[in-house]
Amino acid sequence: MKPKIFVTRILPELVMERLNEHFIVNVNPEDRALTKEEIMLGVLDCDILLCLLSDIIDSEILICNPDLKGIVNYAVGYNNIDLKYATKLKIPVTNTPGVLTETTADMAWALIFSVARKIVEADKFVREGKFKGWAPKLFLGADIFGKTIGIIGAGRIGTAVAKRAAGFNMKVLYHDHNSDIEQDIEAEKVDLKFLLQTSDFVSLHVPLLADTIHLIGENELKMMKKTAIIINTSRGAVVDEEILLRALQQNWIAGAGLDVYEDEPKITNGLINCDNAVLAPHIASASVETRTKMGFIALENAIAICHGKYPPQIVNREIYES
Repeated sequence: MKPKIFVTRILPELVMERLNEHFIVNVNPEDRALTKEEIMLGVLDCDILLCLLSDIIDSEILICNPDLKGIVNYAVGYNNIDLKYATKLKIPVTNTPGVLTETTADMAWALIFSVARKIVEADKFVREGKFKGWAPKLFLGADIFGKTIGIIGAGRIGTAVAKRAAGFNMKVLYHDHNSDIEQDIEAEKVDLKFLLQTSDFVSLHVPLLADTIHLIGENELKMMKKTAIIINTSRGAVVDEEILLRALQQNWIAGAGLDVYEDEPKITNGLINCDNAVLAPHIASASVETRTKMGFIALENAIAICHGKYPPQIVNREIYES
């Protein structure tokens, strides 16, 4: 008999087809996030939980099914799962790393262009019938070519963003305690203060850790140029959203492009009224190709767990080492 898998949201068609080949699938049929109670109900009768970054998997959910074999997170991040408790229960947790790199880097650049060239504002202007012809000062933005970009977090995604900057003849600065990327691209490693003071564009690519929560706050935003633009495709809580709102309202900086938020799906009151911010609904990985690859990785992990094998993308590997 096939093992049972509970999927908290419908995934791309090819992924669902493959899941049905290997599992008895119980999937949330509605295009909405499930409540905690609904997740618990689904977990009660499954071998594998396939969840999203937006699903909070806490200790209550983890203990509701003593026969739960594994948790497969459809994301690179896994801060939505009580990993310490899952490890204590010897429940393997996996993620989907690697496949998001290029598409997330593309999204960071989409936000850079959208903010710098006021694309969203201009699109709205045209759709509302306000365009009456070319004007010298109509939606004046900022050039990107030849400017300086600062990358905070030079892992795979940060490096991919930096590589794209070469095509725009940009100077690349980066700040990272653990990475050195000069051997791969022309870039200069600098301290955070210098990066913030010098960069025309600042792009965030750090994981959410204790020391990266509110990494960008009042002091950091006030260090930036008044003409600078900040981009966040990493984790919402890396930026103090209330302070960012003030920075945008009071023109400490020129603009921001955000794909993630501190308390998703809630957005700090007032942020949506800032014309100098471009706000995307957490879609950095939202290409058919990437989301399908994510699903296949999740499937591979789920199959391995059910067959008693070491899952390729295990996060809490210590449960196999003890």
